[in-house]
Amino acid sequence: MDVELQILKHLKRSPAPTVAIIDRYCKAYNDLFSEVRSYECFKYLHQGIISPIKRKSLPEIAKVVGISSHQSLHHFLTNSPWSVSELKAKRLTVTKEALKNQTITVVIDETGDRKKGTKTDYVARQYLGSVLKDTATHIGKIDNGIVSVNAYGVYENITFPLMFKVFKPKGTLKEEDAYKTKIELASEIVNELIEFGFKIKLVLADSLYGEASLFIRTLDKYKLPWVLAIRSNHGVLMPSSQRVRANKWTKFERIFSNQTSETRYIREIIFGKRKTRTYWQITTDPQTMPENSTSFVMTNIQETRSQMKKILGNLYGLRTWVEYSFRQCKQELGWTDYRLINFEDINKWWEIIMSAYLMISLNTQVFLSLNISDSHNCEAQISTIDFTTHPQWNHQTGWKNVLNNIRLIIQPTLLLWLIFPWLEVLPNSYLLRGLHNLIDSINQFPLLPLSG
Repeated sequence: MDVELQILKHLKRSPAPTVAIIDRYCKAYNDLFSEVRSYECFKYLHQGIISPIKRKSLPEIAKVVGISSHQSLHHFLTNSPWSVSELKAKRLTVTKEALKNQTITVVIDETGDRKKGTKTDYVARQYLGSVLKDTATHIGKIDNGIVSVNAYGVYENITFPLMFKVFKPKGTLKEEDAYKTKIELASEIVNELIEFGFKIKLVLADSLYGEASLFIRTLDKYKLPWVLAIRSNHGVLMPSSQRVRANKWTKFERIFSNQTSETRYIREIIFGKRKTRTYWQITTDPQTMPENSTSFVMTNIQETRSQMKKILGNLYGLRTWVEYSFRQCKQELGWTDYRLINFEDINKWWEIIMSAYLMISLNTQVFLSLNISDSHNCEAQISTIDFTTHPQWNHQTGWKNVLNNIRLIIQPTLLLWLIFPWLEVLPNSYLLRGLHNLIDSINQFPLLPLSG
């Protein structure tokens, strides 16, 4: 090989395009990757993760995005020189800038995933809340698996990912590890979100955190309003001369993320004299108080009793949205579909899942409206195509609805790579040209500009 050819071989080339909506989002992360192939794999993974393929394994992703082998994707996750901490920081920066100084609700909960064997880092027999022992009561069970503490944001009915930290059971610790409880991990997440500059108007969490004084002290340190679940037998110290009393039930309408509603009931439980912390009971049926639909909560929100009865039930109901987020990560984006055993590699996979989740959230009408001025100043081509006339276009505004529409946008590209092997056997220039023209037109879809 002559010298000129050797030089050309090592010159940095432009990254191969995927779909405009993915390329535009991923551009904010371009400077994190020193190798163009790494940046391409980053984009390919986003395309494969949001695609409708059932299992998001690397071989299946490679097929759907038109890569001859999945080894490049595997190398990207295991050996490519990029920093997952830098990717997280950039993702959080993109998130914060897209929020335009708006305040958010933060929901914290853990999720556990069943894993066979013991080779995967931090897998142990432990409580897995997502693996139901009893579908009627929604109680998890002890099983072999890996657990992470996760925080999601909620803004105007749209969820978006914030942070996750893996829980490392004592028997799985490596030499460099320090044991931290889930409470400590959740407290670290709150600290880091505050330090990063997020404006938090409310924190929600289940009883594991509601019964933990360390977590509550962390929230109180930053003067954050909170609504936390507590056990039904939660104890409160009070003088022997005082008593516990329950106020009358008040009916309210619980509003769900899809804007449907159901009747609920709420009442205050007063331990002696009413203090800055108040205690409440929420149920679907005040007569029978079914276990799977009755909650006990504690809050530091200071409002009048009448106001609290109106707002508290729906505020606490936002906690279930993190369960919605977990479900989307697992069912739609492939949170558990990795075939990796080293946590450094799993950590990279999870972080890319978070990035793909954010990409969808930022294309909801809520975030597009926040960034409408940036869109007007964007140099992107203005489309004259009404994409919403597609017969399968979803006109609702939720996260899942937007995912459906993005999948429609990337559909022709996925189709191209599906039939391309046949075009090599049976060349059809008219079909190929038609698909390219279709893709070029679809790439005019209006995009959210991101600076990162």
